[in-house]
This record gives sequence, structure tokens and C-alpha cells, in this order.
Amino acid sequence: MRSVPTWALVSSGCAPVVLIMGWLVAASLQGSPYDPAAQTISVLAAPGDSGSWVMAAAFVALGFCHLLTAWGLRPAAAPGRMALAAGGVSALVVAVVPAPSSGGSLSHGSVAAVGFAVLAAWPVLAARAGAAVPWALLSSLGAAAVMAAGAAWFLVELHSHGVVGVAERAVTTIQSLWPFVVVLSCLRASLRDGSPT
Repeated sequence: MRSVPTWALVSSGCAPVVLIMGWLVAASLQGSPYDPAAQTISVLAAPGDSGSWVMAAAFVALGFCHLLTAWGLRPAAAPGRMALAAGGVSALVVAVVPAPSSGGSLSHGSVAAVGFAVLAAWPVLAARAGAAVPWALLSSLGAAAVMAAGAAWFLVELHSHGVVGVAERAVTTIQSLWPFVVVLSCLRASLRDGSPT
């Protein structure tokens, strides 16, 4: 089994941190008009809003984190690595095609939907079988199911005008955290097997 470089631990670990810090700082700069329970994090990157540059920078950083992690996650199957990289590209495009501060945007919504889909699918596409496979690459169906359920919850809340912000934060946190779990699992397996990183 190919090993994961230790720098992938940094790139994968930074992904949830930059995402969460981005929406926290951008929301604090935006102030009281923004409702984090009812509004998406994409609204924080809307042009003209006081925290838009912070959220846009967080999307860019998240995209690069996913791209670097996909590059370094050599034990994962190639289709999964490509899907994770596609999720990174989607985050970069979301920063370039921001949502408007009110109303919808077909282009932004399409990019966000692609990002949700590929990040929900990548665990299954990255799966491998065998005795020496790290546990996170074996249990990928469960991770994908949780992410798909979170995306479905987000869609329900979006159409019912409910707690869409809560649902989006839950699913994006899980999607940004799972690559870190996979990298940790691979590094642990490498240490156990005595493989160089």
C-alpha cells in the first residue's frame, strides 16, 4: 500500500479549520443582519458585504487544501482522489462565482451542487479492499451515506426556508473533516506496517 506524505496531514487538517474560521469571522464582520441559522455561508461571500473577502479567501483556501490532499492521498483509489480534487475546484469556483446577498443564482447554485455531490461521492470512489487497507478507506460507504443524508437535509431546509444555515454548516463540516480522518487512518496504517511516509 502506498504511503501518504505527512504534509497531507496539514492540508487535510487545515480544510475544516479554514472553512469554520472563515464563516465565523465573516459572520462577525457582517453583523446582525446575517442569520447563521437561516442563511447559507455563501451569502457571506456576496460582493459588497463587509466580510465577503474573508469568506471568499476561506473558499479559496479550502479548495487548495482539498487539491493538495487529493494529490497526497496515494492509498486512495484514483477516482476518489479525482472527486476530492473536483470538490477543491468547486470551492475555488464558488469563490469566483459568489452568491448574491439576496435571491438566488443559477451559476453559483450549480457549482455548489456539483461540489456537494462530488464531496459526498469521493469516499465511495476512494474505497479499496484488502487486508492492508486503512480502515477509513474500508468504511467509506458509511461516510458517503452520512454526507448524502446531510446534503438531503440541506435541500429540504433550503426548499422549506428552514434552518438551511445549520444544515449547510453540518454537511460542509463533515465533508471538510473526512479527508483528515482518511489521512490519519492512512498514516496510522503506514506506521503500523513500517512503511516510509
